[in-house]
Amino acid sequence: MILVAAGAALIDVVAVRAGRPAAAWRRHLTGELGTRPVDDVWMITGAAVAAAVGLWLIILALTPGLRHQLPLRTPTPGVRACLDRDGAADLLRDAAMQVPGVSTARIRVRRHRVKARADARFRDLQQVKDDLTAVLQEERDRLALARPPHIVVRVRRRTD
Repeated sequence: MILVAAGAALIDVVAVRAGRPAAAWRRHLTGELGTRPVDDVWMITGAAVAAAVGLWLIILALTPGLRHQLPLRTPTPGVRACLDRDGAADLLRDAAMQVPGVSTARIRVRRHRVKARADARFRDLQQVKDDLTAVLQEERDRLALARPPHIVVRVRRRTD
């Protein structure tokens, strides 16, 4: 709702900057806001709502979240466990380095996707990619994540 109102206001401001007249609803709103006294009930209510939304957004911005954690499957319903994304990336990188032909591997773990980039020194690139994909999928399954991310693998030839 707020996003739609902000989008409509933005479109109207852009139209005014482009030389068109302001929309009727905006002219009416500015007229009402300009003629009402500050101690009007609707003005105080609108200010209180705006202040509450602003305070809520500040609180949300300052509180730490769990976006850097990946939830794990647990056998007991009341128990929660998480794995740090950097730890998951380290485990997957260690597994990727065990694949024959991989000289370096870089792993990025997100909530829904794991991006693996590897440099191959020898062997066919498609064989390295297939082996690397299989190893990473096996290691991902061993991590027992509640929502296993999709794995994207890119392999290139190292030529130095």
